[in-house]
Amino acid sequence: MNKDFSRRDFLKTGSVGLAGVVLAPSFLNLLTSCTNGTASLSDYMSHFEVNEEMMQKVIETALSRGGDYCDLFFEHTISNYISLQDNAVNRAGSNIDFGVGVRVLKGDQTGYAYSEDVNLEAMQKVAKTAANIANTSKVVDVSKFQAVDVPNYYKVNTPWEQISIDSKIPFLKKLNDKIFSMDEKVIKVSVDFSESTSFIMIVNSEGKLVQDYRPMVSLGASCIMEKGDRKESFSVSKSLRKGFEFLTDELVDEIANEAIERTNVLFDAVIPIAGEMPVVLGAGSSGILLHEAIGHAFEADFNRKKESIFSDKMGKEVAKPFVNIIDDGTVAFSRGSINVDDEGNPSQKTYMVKDGVLNSYLHDRLSAQYYQVDPTGNGRRQSFRYSPVPRMRNTYMEAGPHTKEEIITSVNNGVYVDSFTNGQVKIGAGDFTFYVKAGYLIENGKLTTPVKDINLIGNGPAALADITMVSNEFEMDYGTWTCGKAGQGVPAGMGMPSVKVAKLTVGGKNA
Repeated sequence: MNKDFSRRDFLKTGSVGLAGVVLAPSFLNLLTSCTNGTASLSDYMSHFEVNEEMMQKVIETALSRGGDYCDLFFEHTISNYISLQDNAVNRAGSNIDFGVGVRVLKGDQTGYAYSEDVNLEAMQKVAKTAANIANTSKVVDVSKFQAVDVPNYYKVNTPWEQISIDSKIPFLKKLNDKIFSMDEKVIKVSVDFSESTSFIMIVNSEGKLVQDYRPMVSLGASCIMEKGDRKESFSVSKSLRKGFEFLTDELVDEIANEAIERTNVLFDAVIPIAGEMPVVLGAGSSGILLHEAIGHAFEADFNRKKESIFSDKMGKEVAKPFVNIIDDGTVAFSRGSINVDDEGNPSQKTYMVKDGVLNSYLHDRLSAQYYQVDPTGNGRRQSFRYSPVPRMRNTYMEAGPHTKEEIITSVNNGVYVDSFTNGQVKIGAGDFTFYVKAGYLIENGKLTTPVKDINLIGNGPAALADITMVSNEFEMDYGTWTCGKAGQGVPAGMGMPSVKVAKLTVGGKNA
């Protein structure tokens, strides 16, 4: 970095995505090399203004009280957002996050501290804090660092840091105008856009040194329509790990069409009679139930601590033989994908349930050591301010042997649901409640009257065992899903084929 442009100046002026691009030379070099696939660890070290000697000293300090292992997590994230309401931009902002987290492990205990400065003095200070997890003294010989190559599952053509706000707003206005033009019942439209870029570098006491470049973008619209004395609303959003190429006229049309269609259906929707009945989960966004009610219970920390109902089920049958459930960090461009996890482990595709049998938990370093298996690339954290824990990436069920038509036809009296908003899950017992925004009644094997505003109530392991049919059409949902756990939020993806659950409690009239 040149002497006339300090890093502190860069952090103060780095929110230039809204105004105009004035970027530090070292950042421009890193950005260029990241997008053309030639970024090296020396580029990242130059960007964070650290070197191997500094990092070795910090690790030595972190382990000086007897810790078993240490890693340093460097992060620089630039994010921008724009909101359009009532045909005008009403909010816009930027944020810069920059710092390092120091983690020390001693047995199954974790010491953690972070700093927003990455000079040697600041890093040594937080290293001493993290070191207090242990209470002996020892001299540490830190392994020589070895760079680890990682694949790239989300190559960017045009990075967001090269795009001004003037190039983004036209797409928001186009989406707003498109929705208003499609139906005279539309009375209000809100459009939200956000994008971010993260530069990550991880080094540990075993000598591993790895870097990652993580883009993210989201575009969504909320539509309110009025018909007589009734108002209905629906929100649609899409999110991927892409650059400016994400914004297209086709995307605008897709979001607008879905918002109008979904909102219109709600005017004819009813609330069904409550009771226990078969439920068909529609392909795509029904993956939220798979994620929340089942996926969290497969995260290894819950099982290591015997909090999950699946903690004694490894190798046992938990579903029908045609049920396969996967957590996959390698889905191209998906919101939940990562090239490496936040411990520096390579991302991978992990079968949690294989042919109906519990095959694997989702592991970070701690749980992998406990179970004496390899990490699965699921150690994730919200930012450098947090220690990593086992988290899902893209969680989905593979396609099965049935057709959607066969599944619908098999139900005499039940509901079909394909739009969820939120839910609550108790990891220990596996009990869940999900709020369904929209769906349809199934009567005599056919989809009939639209339904809305109902709850699905059940138990995760029981619902998994009660999946009796899985369709051969699979769909990923590319919504703006964020998974919360341990006070942290991380981007997640999910998907489903259509499936039939033999029985769930539907909360509706007289519930």
